[in-house]
Amino acid sequence: MSNATNEKEFLIQQIRTQYTAKQHTEVDQLKELDNKVKRPAVVFAYVYGSISALVMGSGMSLVMTEIGAMLGLADTMVPGIVIGIVGMVMALTTYPLYNKVLSARRKKFAPQILELSEKILNG
Repeated sequence: MSNATNEKEFLIQQIRTQYTAKQHTEVDQLKELDNKVKRPAVVFAYVYGSISALVMGSGMSLVMTEIGAMLGLADTMVPGIVIGIVGMVMALTTYPLYNKVLSARRKKFAPQILELSEKILNG
């Protein structure tokens, strides 16, 4: 067969697989369980980390810009530093909290995942 024929058959097969029903296997079920464990921890980390960055940025903006004067605050240094430190503490606790959420989810789903993986490995 020529190279053009092989490419043509590969393309046809690739398009064809998009339209055929996929068999749901135990490996797919194991992947879904793994995602079910990890997704809430990842979403929490992104949301909490983003909020902490916004809090820290708000404190920095209060110190470095004229926003405090527009809000009617005479001295913005102290509240800005306090808000910035709160944001930093939140940012620093994101990873440990992520690990706690992930650990709790792993404990909850460990029996199911281990049972299913054992079943797959032993046929």
